[in-house]
Amino acid sequence: MRWCWSLLALLALIVQLPAAELNRLTPQELSDGWILLFDGESLYGWEPATKADWHVDNGVIKVTSGEPGLLNTTSEFADFQLKVDFRAPKTTNSGVFLRTPKIPQDPAGDCYELNIADTSISPFPTGSFVKRQKSSEYTANENWQSYDITAQGGKLLVKLDGKTVLDYTDPKPLGRGRLGLQLNSGSVEFRNIKLRPLGMQSLFNGKDLAGWKTYPDMASVFSVTKDGDLNVKNGKGMLESTGQYGDFVLQLEVFSNGKHLNSGIFFRSIPGEVMNGYELQIQNGYKDGDRNQPLDCGTGGFYRRQNARRVLGDDFAWTPMTLVASGLHMAAWVNGVQV
Repeated sequence: MRWCWSLLALLALIVQLPAAELNRLTPQELSDGWILLFDGESLYGWEPATKADWHVDNGVIKVTSGEPGLLNTTSEFADFQLKVDFRAPKTTNSGVFLRTPKIPQDPAGDCYELNIADTSISPFPTGSFVKRQKSSEYTANENWQSYDITAQGGKLLVKLDGKTVLDYTDPKPLGRGRLGLQLNSGSVEFRNIKLRPLGMQSLFNGKDLAGWKTYPDMASVFSVTKDGDLNVKNGKGMLESTGQYGDFVLQLEVFSNGKHLNSGIFFRSIPGEVMNGYELQIQNGYKDGDRNQPLDCGTGGFYRRQNARRVLGDDFAWTPMTLVASGLHMAAWVNGVQV
């Protein structure tokens, strides 16, 4: 649903970034619901499962040595499209893990290990799911290559440099899990790690407030504009979904039609109580011209729990946001970057 100054919307298509704009999303990608899992500058949103020299160098995640294991996302995902560039010498054995626990035990059962390895190193060469299915065509080399992975239920489709190399159906599909980059043996590099959640359902029909409960005794007035946006004005109040949700991915766009206005998306709230739940903050102000110093938690922060690390939204502009709530863990992206 689109809010005018709080909104939700989601679409689906992608454009390849030019080499000069690594680890960035185009306006079209943002509109289509893509997020960056790697900001090009830090390992924010990632955690190693073992002791290894994972680090960022010139816009690339690198690892050369240490204890074999994964660098995992802190967030979990179920159905998604994932794009990632990788580069490795032919002596390297690495991989990209899908729907994985922090420390997987068996790629045939508790994760999907999309291998990065030469035929001289592994019987499951680049483009294969280890212990599950071999790539239909081996095209690995020592240059930058790109995986494009679509995971929907038990159906997993893998493209390598634009060519389909794996079409796998799991009779016992794994559910939600982390994404992991592997150090097994040898050095490896990763960049342009992007994800688009799949299986999304709209919470707002763009026509009326069906599926939402209003509170007319409060000051806020909610309405749908002629452009199909959800608008709120006149002061404090709330609009509450009639549906209830546990773990989820929420995507929305927000337009703050004033300087440093304060709003939010409440989730896992107690029905009928006044804004009693977790709050994904909407506040685009920051101190002393420094976006690393958010005012009042900052857009994408969790109010009274954790401030946004950086303010990436702007007043008077549509701002895409993504919220992942999985068990005790929650994470937020603003303009495609995790904050």
